[in-house]
Amino acid sequence: MQTSMNLPLETPATLRRAGRHPAVPFRIALDGGRVATVKRLLRVLPGKRLVGEAEVGGHAVLAKFFIARRGCARHFEQERDGLAALAAQAIATPRLLGAGPLDGGHYLLTEFLDEAEDLADGWHAALAAHPDDIGAALAVLAPALETLGRMHARGLAQSDLHLGNFLRHRGVLYAIDGDAIRARRPGLPLGAGDALRNLAILLAQLPHEADARLPDLLAGYHAGNPDMAFDPALLRQEIIRVRSWRLRDYLAKTLRDCSLFHVEQRRDRFVSVVRHEAGRLAPVVADPDLFLAAGSLLKDGGSSTVARIDIGARKRVIKRYNIKGTAHALSRLWRPSRAWHSWIEGHRLAFLGIATPQPLALIERRFGPLRGRAWLVTDSCDGPHLLQHLDAGREPPPAEARALRELFAALHRERISHGDLKATNLLWDQGTVKLIDLDAMRQHASAAAHAKAWRKDRARLLRNWPEGCALRGWLDANLPPAN
Repeated sequence: MQTSMNLPLETPATLRRAGRHPAVPFRIALDGGRVATVKRLLRVLPGKRLVGEAEVGGHAVLAKFFIARRGCARHFEQERDGLAALAAQAIATPRLLGAGPLDGGHYLLTEFLDEAEDLADGWHAALAAHPDDIGAALAVLAPALETLGRMHARGLAQSDLHLGNFLRHRGVLYAIDGDAIRARRPGLPLGAGDALRNLAILLAQLPHEADARLPDLLAGYHAGNPDMAFDPALLRQEIIRVRSWRLRDYLAKTLRDCSLFHVEQRRDRFVSVVRHEAGRLAPVVADPDLFLAAGSLLKDGGSSTVARIDIGARKRVIKRYNIKGTAHALSRLWRPSRAWHSWIEGHRLAFLGIATPQPLALIERRFGPLRGRAWLVTDSCDGPHLLQHLDAGREPPPAEARALRELFAALHRERISHGDLKATNLLWDQGTVKLIDLDAMRQHASAAAHAKAWRKDRARLLRNWPEGCALRGWLDANLPPAN
């Protein structure tokens, strides 16, 4: 039986070398002769920071270890000072139990809130429980908005504002992540501009349906900061700006190694895989054509070959974007592949809450800076396409009608055109219409450019069904207009 004394004694240097996967449990020496026994890790920023449940002197604690070669002292001080600022302004936050230097790093201990639920989990559970009533789900957020209002009324802002930085524990909502707390005017209210910009960071992370409930959301905020007044138009404008920034930031992450994506870049290939799928998909990434040949063929055309494959008990779809000849190969050498475009656009849709099979892996053959054949792996969608599912002689059933309206309203709102809106690229699956074949998709910067592209998309969609049929008439009346 392994006792705590038999566990490896780690240091900041060994933890840096362990990268994303330090072995737990382990011990680490603190100052004053104390030792922390880390039982499980909750977050790992490789080579920079570890957060985990630990035991010190027989007591459970949340331990943060700042281990970066450079800058760890600054982040440690910001975390310590941020927690102190919250406590000084009577904002509930986990109690600081200890902080100090390590040999090559720093540590910080706070009370461990056993069985606490972060507000992000509570929000997603509320959405699942009330899929048709966003108002009921938004009620879960009222305590966080009130807490943020109280922070602003006391001169504090949270630069990394998201629902995961609020914890519910025994009826109390705690603000966490002291590293992101900025004490701009301790004890005095933030200015209206600073408060508006900080509030918009949180509101921008909610679905667009929440925008119509902005007065209700502001009522929660004003419960904590009753003297603050916002111009609703300016707040909406800032929410739009933050949403745009968050989308750009997320899409950039899909192409670099980070906590969400595993990326390899060599002279002969480029690979990006959703990190939690990287282990399962490693054999596919190593030899995509082997799996393509062994799969159930869905399409074998000149432009692409598509097959459904089994990865353990899970079904996936792999698509190879074919090179049709020498001229085609030369034309593609310097450009991102169609798989690359589909990867980006699939993640764009997913981020915006628009249904599409989840993109899981991108593989490009490279010749230095030049690009060759490419593959895309996605979740499988077994639902029928709309030519199979809908009867041309009838209007769509209520569920399908609602899903179609929601899909095209969202695409229109985001100025997204598909580029090849055949009915076979629209799949009916579990109450939603999912878009596939995204390599010609584009999000337009201007309303005029989108309007031109939407006219083509709209006309292409209608041509799937005969003129005069009931379904085409319904679509013509219910799609966003061609203007």
